Amino acid sequence: MDAAPMDTDDLLPLSALQHHLFCPRQCALIHVERQWRENRLTAEGRLLHESVDAGGREVRGGVRTVRSMPLRSHRLGLAGVADVVELHGPERRPFPVEYKRGRPKAHRADEVQLCAQAICLEEMFGTAIAEGALFYGETRRRVAVALDAALRDLTERTAAAVREMVRTGTTPPPVYEARKCQSCSMLDLCRPRRLSHPPAVALWLARQLGEPDRPEGDGETADTRSP
Repeated sequence: MDAAPMDTDDLLPLSALQHHLFCPRQCALIHVERQWRENRLTAEGRLLHESVDAGGREVRGGVRTVRSMPLRSHRLGLAGVADVVELHGPERRPFPVEYKRGRPKAHRADEVQLCAQAICLEEMFGTAIAEGALFYGETRRRVAVALDAALRDLTERTAAAVREMVRTGTTPPPVYEARKCQSCSMLDLCRPRRLSHPPAVALWLARQLGEPDRPEGDGETADTRSP
């Protein structure tokens, strides 16, 4: 027997899947603790989405383009907005296109977000979708993405992990990765360098007793710097 549809208020944002694959702690800070900070990269991404969303609808070469289409999937427990959905042919076959500010990445977070959009569209239109596309603002190129079984499995597992994280209210501890963390808008809230390398018990006890810290060689340099 199929599970009862989730209430619309219980649906999680599609973007949470991308956040979780990029960094589970970032996902929890945003979607469990409801915190947010913007930096240059997120601002550029927001402006790109706003420019795409402002385009309205158009028909060209037999393809109808719909922007800012609301999406939902009660099976995955997700809701969101598609940047662009192209409707192809007389049967109006949906083809999702997700816009990203940067360039193609080594991880699959962007592909998973696109796949989740396609699953929403399949549920809404009652049709199968084999392919979508990612458009990257930095390269100005569209990248075709096959929505195969492996990507769908990763998408469903990620959606389940996000739902469980939100249900339990769990925020994972930080793991500092320089390249990821330095570009993350949540860096100051997350404090990965400080929290992932806590002071040694002996140093903590010495501080509580008012004893001076050792000046060098105790491996605590990273703990005294701002995150």
